[in-house]
This record gives sequence, structure tokens and C-alpha cells, in this order.
Amino acid sequence: MNAPLPDGALCAAYTAGESLTLRVRCIRWQAEGIHAFELVHPEGIALPEVEAGAHVDVHLPAGVIRSYSLAGDPEDRSCWTLGVLLEASSRGGSRAMHESVRVGQTLTIGWPRNAFRLAPGAAHTVLLAGGIGITPLKAMAHVLASQSASFELHYCARTRQHAAFVDELRALATPARLHLHHDNGERAKGLDIGALLANAPPGTHVYFCGPAGFMDACADAAKHWPEGTVHSEHFKAPARPQTDAAPAGSFEVQLARSGATVQVLPEQTIVRALELAGHRIPTSCLSGLCGACKLEYLEGEVDHQDFILSDEEKTHCLTACVSRAKGARLVVDL
Repeated sequence: MNAPLPDGALCAAYTAGESLTLRVRCIRWQAEGIHAFELVHPEGIALPEVEAGAHVDVHLPAGVIRSYSLAGDPEDRSCWTLGVLLEASSRGGSRAMHESVRVGQTLTIGWPRNAFRLAPGAAHTVLLAGGIGITPLKAMAHVLASQSASFELHYCARTRQHAAFVDELRALATPARLHLHHDNGERAKGLDIGALLANAPPGTHVYFCGPAGFMDACADAAKHWPEGTVHSEHFKAPARPQTDAAPAGSFEVQLARSGATVQVLPEQTIVRALELAGHRIPTSCLSGLCGACKLEYLEGEVDHQDFILSDEEKTHCLTACVSRAKGARLVVDL
């Protein structure tokens, strides 16, 4: 049962889009290398509403910002839960979370964003998680279970000791719905993703999240599924084929609101060029994964290099950290 919360009006506590200051209520060991961080409002006020699949930016020392999925029950507005894997090659984010963040500390948390939503009205949902990729899918399982919807969750981890949130998942899903796959480091003993996704029953949607190899396997296995039924979220930008490299050459970005023009050099991103010209925009991943730097564009042809925008969004949005112009000029709503 969710904890009772003060009748606080959300409007009085938060302004949509602004950062939040939240307190670390609890840090729990979840699995080998994985800690769960529970975040609450210091005054016990209900947190903003979120949908399953949402993620937030965590602002850490030395200007480090990292995005983490919300792994808790979206209906529980008393607390947000982050699951953080300590990466062996951490550039400061996961290491700071594991080694520097303490219970009782307050953290600056960005407003929730979501590009990995559940599609409404699915006849059946297949959730596929690899390792720490369980975090957004766990939130989806909470929602699907509460709706008595038809779903199945396949969770792939090296061993039981490497699988996080298992007790909560077992409370959410029956053994017929929850499938734990442990390969002990031997790929041949893991889940046969190709066989699982060989058929695409009408009305079924599939969602997957995990490390690069897992993502590639899921994408390949689901490539014959109908358009709009396959959904994924990357934690790291996939390696780009050489043919997908950003085109050489500079271009102009015109800011529609002021009329100012900024030159983007071949070695620069739009974000960096705007920053040098005195126009700062929000950023986080800087690799086309999170949507923090998403801008509306009004004119021009965009070379989209992101992994987050839908086909519809690409007709009017770009991610300033990786997108470039195919022509000489872009006009953005800034």
C-alpha cells in the first residue's frame, strides 16, 4: 500500500519542466553491482505523475549528469526508485552514485522524460530485459499487472545474483508470466530470442532494453514484426556503421525567435555551436538517447543521428547533440 501523502497541490510544489530537489531515503543492494536508490520529496509531498518507461537526469558532482530509468510503480507517488549498475568503465556517473551518494543526501533531479511508453490497447505485451535493462520494464510490469493485462516478462541475467528486483517481480507476476533466464556467461545456454519472437501474434507489442549485444539480438529477432509493435530503449548509443557517419561540412542554424544565425563547424555539434554563441540548451547523454536537447525545427532537411525520436517526431524535431543538416541551413524554434 502506498504511503499517505499530504494534500499538497502538485502545482504548489512543482513547475513542470523544472528540476526537483529530492532526498535519498534508502539505498538497497539489489544484485551484483546494482544498487536501488529510493528518492522522496524532503517534505513528503507527492511526486509528479509519471508513466512507465520514464527516466530522469541525476545531477552529480563536477557537473556530471546521468539519466536513469524510474523502476518503481508509477502509481506510487511517494517515492521514485532508480536501479544503478556500477559500470566497470564508469566515466563518473555510476561510480559517483555507488561511492558518493548517501542516505539523507539531497540530489537535483531533472523533470521526467519518456520516449518508451506502453502502447495502449495491446492484446498482449512481451517484455524483454537484459541485465540493468530491467528498470523501465519493471515499471511497465507494475502497470500491466495493475490493469490485469496479458503480458509476459523475460529477464536475462548472468546468474541469479546478477538479477535485480526479483522478489518484487515475483510478487507482480505469476510463474507463467515471469521467466528468468541465467546463462552463466555461456550464450548458448541463454534465452533463444529468435524462437521467442518468431511469431508476431496480432495485437502483440514487444519492448526490450539491455546491453548492446542483447539489443542487437532482439532487434534482429523482431525485424519481421509489424510497424509500430516493436519498442526499445538503449542505455548506450550503439556503434554506428561507417556509412552512417555525420556528413562533413559546416552549416548554419538560424534561431527563429531572434533571427540570430550560428555557424556549426564540421567538428562541432549543434549543442556546442549554440553554447559557444551564448545559447545554452539542456543536455544529458550527448549521444542521442535521452531527448534532453530536443528542439523543434521549422525549415531545412535534418540528418537524424539519434536513437529516440519516432518517425513522426523526426518530421519536426531534432536532437541537437547529434543531428546535423543535410543542406546549408536549419531554422530551429529557439
